[in-house]
Amino acid sequence: MAWYNGVHRRQERLKEGALSVTESTIEETKKQMRMQAQGAMALNVAFIGVVNGLFETVCRLGSPMADEIAQNLTLDRGYVMRWADAAFAFGFLDREGERFRLTEKGDLMRPSHPQTLMPVAVGSVLSTHMADRAAELMHTGERPGEKVLGERKNILPWFGAMLEANFSGLFEREICPSLSVFKEIDRKGGTVVDLGCGNGWYLRSLARRCSGIRGIGLDGFEENIRRATQLAREQGLSDRLEFRVGDIKTFAHGGPVDMIAMNRALHHVWDEKETVFRILRDHLAKNGAVVIWEPAWPENPVDLREPRKRPLAVQNLGEHVQGNHLLRPEEIAEAFREAGMTPEIHLFSEGAEAVVVGRIA
Repeated sequence: MAWYNGVHRRQERLKEGALSVTESTIEETKKQMRMQAQGAMALNVAFIGVVNGLFETVCRLGSPMADEIAQNLTLDRGYVMRWADAAFAFGFLDREGERFRLTEKGDLMRPSHPQTLMPVAVGSVLSTHMADRAAELMHTGERPGEKVLGERKNILPWFGAMLEANFSGLFEREICPSLSVFKEIDRKGGTVVDLGCGNGWYLRSLARRCSGIRGIGLDGFEENIRRATQLAREQGLSDRLEFRVGDIKTFAHGGPVDMIAMNRALHHVWDEKETVFRILRDHLAKNGAVVIWEPAWPENPVDLREPRKRPLAVQNLGEHVQGNHLLRPEEIAEAFREAGMTPEIHLFSEGAEAVVVGRIA
């Protein structure tokens, strides 16, 4: 009996110990989730500062009071005061009495900063919007298309700038120097057509590195064409770059072009891929190339657990709302083969970004 009681007590202690470990683990998980929630709150505060010009204005004024910020931007004083409190709480602003100034983190949120973190704030709010729409539409299966981007009037104007800040550096540092096709087009003084050009960031980045190329950007949104034209003019590139309203089905040029680019746009027209790849091939000059840049959906779903690739899963949920889905690089390569072209796959950003180059076989 004594033996039984001793074993029973040990079992109870083990249970208590296991329970203690479990409770400790749960509490740690809760703590981590609360910290992640605070991170999301911080990005919400940053988003307000980005789209309303608050960070840039504080930088320009130096050490203003909330009243001065509000007056300078013709914004409501009460909202600005409470935003300044929130920006101080999350470390974007420091304060001395009633005056505020940017911290290093706040300075990085300025859209004009060379290493701006603006796209993190804009992307976070965009993801929240898409999550809200997905939660609603999951009940009906409806996929309303790309018009959902226009449902939030503060997001759409920043979409092109977000892509530029996220990807122009990668393009100029790694992608452009790595692919021989850009050097070839530059040497021959070739013409590049960018389909779905947005604010023109890709052609502007390419033109800065390749002084011999001429570029034509096409986009379906007049506002994007207006902005692309303005930025090219401001950067002294308008003599080599031209932007027009159009799309892959309507563009026409005086003859075949040396390079056709599609950047993060192919998955938007993938349901018509046979037509798309035929048009790409038919408009290509001899020895020319089609260069397609897409987020790289992994072959193995387990890879989505990798920190660099987690955002792909969230993006793919948002793409589903828009009627699209992300593509595996090999899917793109196979579409090139079916169109009678030879593909080359190049991976960047730890395999999260794919550039697939196709040439006429």
